[in-house]
Amino acid sequence: MAEGQDAAEDRPVWAARLRAERAARGWSQADAIRALRAHSPEQLPSDNALLRNWKRWEAGGTEPDSFYKAAIAETFGTVTAAFFPPHAAREADQALLGGSGMETLEILARVQASDVSTSTLDALKVTADRLCSEYPYMRSEQLHAEGQAWLRRITSLMDRRLTLSQHRDVLTLAGWVALLVGCLEHDMGDRRAAEGTRRAAASLGEEAGNAAVSAWAYEMRAWYALTQGDYRGAIVAANAGEDVAAADGAAVQLAAQRAKAWARLGDRRQVETALDHGRRLLESLPYPADIDHHFMVDPAKFDFYAMDCYRILGENRLAEMYAREVIASSTDPNGIPRKPMRIAEARITLGVTAAREGDVEAAVSHGRRALEGDRKSLPSLLMCSRELASTLANRHPRQDEVMSYLDELRTLTSA
Repeated sequence: MAEGQDAAEDRPVWAARLRAERAARGWSQADAIRALRAHSPEQLPSDNALLRNWKRWEAGGTEPDSFYKAAIAETFGTVTAAFFPPHAAREADQALLGGSGMETLEILARVQASDVSTSTLDALKVTADRLCSEYPYMRSEQLHAEGQAWLRRITSLMDRRLTLSQHRDVLTLAGWVALLVGCLEHDMGDRRAAEGTRRAAASLGEEAGNAAVSAWAYEMRAWYALTQGDYRGAIVAANAGEDVAAADGAAVQLAAQRAKAWARLGDRRQVETALDHGRRLLESLPYPADIDHHFMVDPAKFDFYAMDCYRILGENRLAEMYAREVIASSTDPNGIPRKPMRIAEARITLGVTAAREGDVEAAVSHGRRALEGDRKSLPSLLMCSRELASTLANRHPRQDEVMSYLDELRTLTSA
């Protein structure tokens, strides 16, 4: 078992991660404080004092202050809120519709009425946010049907008498829901429909003058290209999107898609440049109000990006460490997966590192577990699963377990 995985249960999560990050790089504690000093914007205490602090941090005895938290995150190439999540507990059920003061039937009645009031538009915005927040865990087919239904209701408002401001609001709402529907169509493997919906969302964003909607449409284009093996196309789309995006979540995710594409093209320098650019952007953003919202990048997702890149680059220890962090941050305290698609790709990463280390049984077990579950993004899952399949086929081609897993993967691909 790797150093850092045997941490006592009473040790804070951040303390265990501090040790795991250091161990994944093969650093001693003295190496770690030298790296910390190199990344600090201010002069730090003596090595002896800093080493004492580091030992206390790893033991969980004291928690770093805000200055040291930011410096530690930068030292390990991540963002502060991913390493040290805010203490405030999340609301398990945010009751988004309740927050609007309207139930679904009342919203529908107002949509069908002759006038469109500000409260109606506010309720529709809450509904769109609720749909986007159900993306991580709701079955694709179910959420797709609901998203399409609400998209028709929102676009029907275009035939009403609207003020200029209301017209822009309706276009923007339609743009967000269209983006969601396009993502779900891509998850279900319907490329043609997904691209058509993405183009419609891009058009709605442009007409509304909403840079965020337009930027996410570019991000989806980069994502589609990446999963189809068009890595140069993914980079071109990401670059074009960054020219449109403001400093928000879309810009962070565009940088991540660019990093993942460069990783598959084998250019480590470009990978690290893109990851660092995305990390700095994300570090500058406020903590999102809803970390389940698909179009808000939560800090923990940066570990997900890094995991993918380091797996492709062959950095097994770093990839494994990030995979375990992704699984931990994507599972609630009761052991229920909150973000099953991230967990699936993390399991594939663990499978790839196990295969590279010669543990075929563990590799196949992780690969099979990744294919379980109702919530899948098929193109992304298959892209990563093929990487595991290729590793197993090249290194352990004649083992029965490997042949059986490859057959299962071929069945899923053909389906």
